[in-house]
Amino acid sequence: MNQDTVNQEPLISIIVAVFNGGKTLQRCIDSVAGQTYPHKELIIMDGGSTDGTVDILRANNDKIAYWKSERDRGIYHAWNKALDHVRGDWICFLGSDDYLWNEDVLRRLADQLPDVPSNIRVVYGQVAFVDRHGETICVVGQPWDNVRRQYSEYMSIPHPGTLHHRRLFEERGRFDESFRVAGDYELLLRELKTGDAFFVLDLIVAGWQVGGLSCDPLNKVQILREHARAYQKNSVDFNRLVWLWGYAKAVGHAFLVRLIGLRGVSYVADFYRLVTGRPVFWTRLNK
Repeated sequence: MNQDTVNQEPLISIIVAVFNGGKTLQRCIDSVAGQTYPHKELIIMDGGSTDGTVDILRANNDKIAYWKSERDRGIYHAWNKALDHVRGDWICFLGSDDYLWNEDVLRRLADQLPDVPSNIRVVYGQVAFVDRHGETICVVGQPWDNVRRQYSEYMSIPHPGTLHHRRLFEERGRFDESFRVAGDYELLLRELKTGDAFFVLDLIVAGWQVGGLSCDPLNKVQILREHARAYQKNSVDFNRLVWLWGYAKAVGHAFLVRLIGLRGVSYVADFYRLVTGRPVFWTRLNK
């Protein structure tokens, strides 16, 4: 990876992992290629797709700094392989369902980077949850002072809206591939258990199309198990009662999905949200 360039705008690397993402990959590629910020590169690692994804990669060869299609061991293995080809000072990780929110996202991020203290290696903005039709469900991402304490319990910053400085990987290591769904949380936990993050105010960085591993209700139990392993690995003291309550809810949620189906659980969950004064979410997510 390059050393910081003095008196020059930083190179921002966008890494995308994809497997059979032919329906959405072009949107993701176009969102990067269409950025007004010129100092960028796109790296795509495909897990051996069979749905036409490779044809899309070939057709967009001029927009991609590096791509490869071969079987991998999961998203964190794909991201780690991509890091071997990164030249940028700052790195953003996307799934093929995700996309940069508008053409000025990288320009606005780059304008903020000179204000980031030298000891901070995580910069993030907001992310819009969108459904499969591209409609916004909600926007997530709050200032670091608001979510600092919560990070020791769950992923309180939106990963698709996050820039990682190359020094983070040099000093903290890469993604732990033994994690299946919480490797991004565990990586940032190494940094943020003692370090700080920098929040870019009023900037939606990415559209995050729901439906990935972390959004699957049947994976919530696995996510919480991996969180507990991440705490142990990084010697993080966490609230065990809060974790146990979350785990019990996740087990109950998974049981209900198997009993009455995802759509039925969505209606139950949104009824509870309405009763507690919150807008519907799950029925829109799963419609």
